[in-house]
Amino acid sequence: MTGIRRPTIKTVAARAGVGRTTVSRVVNGSDLVSADARARVLAAIKELNYVPNSVARGLVTNRTDAVALVIPESESRLGSEPFFAALIRGVSGALAESRTQLQLMLVRDQAERDQLTESVATRRVDGVLLVSVHSEDRLPGMLEEMGLPTVLAGRRDAGERLSYVNSDNVGGAAAAVRHLLEGGRRRIATVSGPLDMDVGRSRLAGWRSAHEEAGVLADELLVETGDFTEEGGRRAMRLLLERAPDLDAVFAASDLMAVGALAELRRRGRRVPGDVAVVGFEDSVLARHTDPPLTTVRQPVEELGRTMARILTDITRHGAPRQQVTLPTELVVRESS
Repeated sequence: MTGIRRPTIKTVAARAGVGRTTVSRVVNGSDLVSADARARVLAAIKELNYVPNSVARGLVTNRTDAVALVIPESESRLGSEPFFAALIRGVSGALAESRTQLQLMLVRDQAERDQLTESVATRRVDGVLLVSVHSEDRLPGMLEEMGLPTVLAGRRDAGERLSYVNSDNVGGAAAAVRHLLEGGRRRIATVSGPLDMDVGRSRLAGWRSAHEEAGVLADELLVETGDFTEEGGRRAMRLLLERAPDLDAVFAASDLMAVGALAELRRRGRRVPGDVAVVGFEDSVLARHTDPPLTTVRQPVEELGRTMARILTDITRHGAPRQQVTLPTELVVRESS
């Protein structure tokens, strides 16, 4: 038994003997319709029990009431990193308030990049929220050239032109390292994020600035680059211990990398915080369940997602100018330091 197909704007137009644009104008209350055509369209809508949708409205308003959340990462990264889940909650919650549909798009290869380009070119979305921005990524520039409103999670660099919502990465990292220095630690290593991302460079800058402020040498041998994954944190911690076995603290630029660092320290028989203090960044759900519970820098990821969505809605619906927002961070002290 086949299901009953919902009537579409095309069905209504055919029944009323008018074009789809005329149906859209009636649906949206436009005055650019004759009384006769309006009556026929309304009769067809009633007869077919047609429920107008965002596509119909879009023919007149030039809006689809849909936005894309574009994440150029794999499914495994999306599922394993708490950051993405919290960001999606924030974005979807804010868009629900404005009755805007959310399309999640993973861009992992050229075929998916082409699919995104087609969606943008045919205006199947009103705007894009873009996450995991790398300095050399061509996506932000492409979206800008195509004139599609775009809001970034983070930024490419300090001279970013597009709208973005960022956390205070420099200040948060500096607070973490300051806390370690005030606790008497002097050989403080760091597992940075990728240095082709502003977030990675900024958190490393915070590590350096806290040392400078305290008049303590920031030994570059104590810097190892990670990739925001648990395995990346484990690998970086292993390399740091080989280079500097006397290190007494580590600031990891994400909680997930801190989890990897804790595992490697445990494998090496190093006590935390007795031998090595550990601090992460994000205050994800992981931080409360590590052994010992993780001192970390809280960044408001859900609020970051909500703010991104609201900025994009302001731009697409009200023609608001570009906005660049930096949200505050806060050190949360637990037993690992």
